[in-house]
Amino acid sequence: MNVLIVGNGAREHAIAWKLRQSRGVGELFIAPGNAGTAALGANIACSATDLDGLVRAAREHKAGLTVVGPETPLAAGIVDRFRTEDLPVFGPTKAAARLEYSKAFAKELMQRHGIPTAKTRVFTNPDEAKRYVASASVPLVVKVDGLAAGKGVTVCTTREQATEAIAEAMETKAFGAAGERVLVEECLVGREVSVFAFTDGRHLSPLVAACDYKRLLDGDAGPNTGGMGSYSPPEFWDERLASQAMDLVMRPTVSAMAHEGNPYTGVLYAGLMLTTDGLKVLEFNCRLGDPETQVLLPRLQTDLLELLLATVSGRLDQCAVRWTAEACVGVVLASGGYPGEYRRGVRIQGLESVPESAVVFHAGTKPGSGGAPVTDGGRVMTVCALGASLAEARKKAYEGVARIQFDDMHYRRDIAAVAAGAPRTPRRMDESPRFGENKAQGVPGPDRTRCA
Repeated sequence: MNVLIVGNGAREHAIAWKLRQSRGVGELFIAPGNAGTAALGANIACSATDLDGLVRAAREHKAGLTVVGPETPLAAGIVDRFRTEDLPVFGPTKAAARLEYSKAFAKELMQRHGIPTAKTRVFTNPDEAKRYVASASVPLVVKVDGLAAGKGVTVCTTREQATEAIAEAMETKAFGAAGERVLVEECLVGREVSVFAFTDGRHLSPLVAACDYKRLLDGDAGPNTGGMGSYSPPEFWDERLASQAMDLVMRPTVSAMAHEGNPYTGVLYAGLMLTTDGLKVLEFNCRLGDPETQVLLPRLQTDLLELLLATVSGRLDQCAVRWTAEACVGVVLASGGYPGEYRRGVRIQGLESVPESAVVFHAGTKPGSGGAPVTDGGRVMTVCALGASLAEARKKAYEGVARIQFDDMHYRRDIAAVAAGAPRTPRRMDESPRFGENKAQGVPGPDRTRCA
């Protein structure tokens, strides 16, 4: 079967890498892809949001399945469009994808069906929102309703900060239409974990969990990013937590969506906070995460194509979904200046010397002159490795990182450090300081109690 993958990040490279291992896969096509996916299949010069172009590509290349990676085409209705064209596609419909692209929709659904989450008020008028904040207890979290590339959430320790966040979203229009509605929530404190399940709208696969690192710098300092690394499974994840997450969150959410006429198929991704009052939902995403996919798929023992087809055809209950007990750690290499301004077209060296014990998933890359890859984005690639323990997987991943070089390359040195019981990765004696390095020692985000 030929397969079309939509997207160009490390998540999509990881999907292509895993599908290439499936016996039933013929040719792979990736739209638009990157330098890494080009080694596994054929990249197609088509944007992930060009629905007409993607339909044409699926027909032209006789794709028996299209796998949608990012959230933007899902929010644009790519699944609905493909179904209209009788083209098999993996992912939720536009109506079901509201779980991610409308935080207000997700909150209201959870409130109607008793799914545990933070206490929340939704506002369409900035003055009403500000009046509510004036008498509310702090800290508070202000979120824009729509997709904002991970930048629409502000944790506010004072009422003044909350008022400014509301004004930025609703009056300054910093996030465009995404900020026409805002949510003001209580601030949850605890450990954060990302939980994933495949679902065909009725059945759910066993859960798998990961922790990611959003902050740019060691010790969970610096600005938020799209993710600087991740690991799976979390050292604190056990059958009790998995059972609670399934019974309190995942199964009720799938049932609620079906009950309200928006059956959800694809991957359901819940960001959970483990509080002293029990686990609560921070947010839902309607696809595989990035950088979590890069540490989850190496742990998947089930044939990925069979799993995707079982999900799409409504027979997930007939597919045995298994995850290895091995741990996986992924470290993101980023361009200097990210998440702000950064250079493109920087030559990447050392990929050929990365040990076989590590795998490199490309994100912001493209072929340069002579075919050698160059940088083409903020997050350039993720270096991942499996191990019998988190400590072993972490060691192998950083050994892979040490072989790769490009100008102003930046990465965190504390991914999974505390979880693995390891010290911060030492700098090589000949290594010059990296961009924006954080000198302070500290505990990385997922291993520290925090507010979100």
